[in-house]
Amino acid sequence: MNDREGHGFMWFLAGLGIGALVGVLYAPKSGRETRDDLMRRADEGREYLNTRGRQARDQVTQFADRGRDVLSRQREQFTAAVEAGKQAYREATTSEGGVKKPTT
Repeated sequence: MNDREGHGFMWFLAGLGIGALVGVLYAPKSGRETRDDLMRRADEGREYLNTRGRQARDQVTQFADRGRDVLSRQREQFTAAVEAGKQAYREATTSEGGVKKPTT
């Protein structure tokens, strides 16, 4: 985020705070009702954030598990390919009777 976008976001947050303050000051409800509403909404917001946090954590865990599975499969395939290469080399360097071919 460049410096200009950061300032714009800060102005947005400042406007949001001022708007909330003006809304509370000119609310048609009594102070107690307004405070109760604010507390209720804050609790709802906290619960929403907790739920979203749990969902995000679960999704990250799923992605990590899938990544480990893919890595494990690739490692197994690589190991099998190396073993097949070793076997092919052994077969190519030995004669049919099991005796090594002379090297020149």
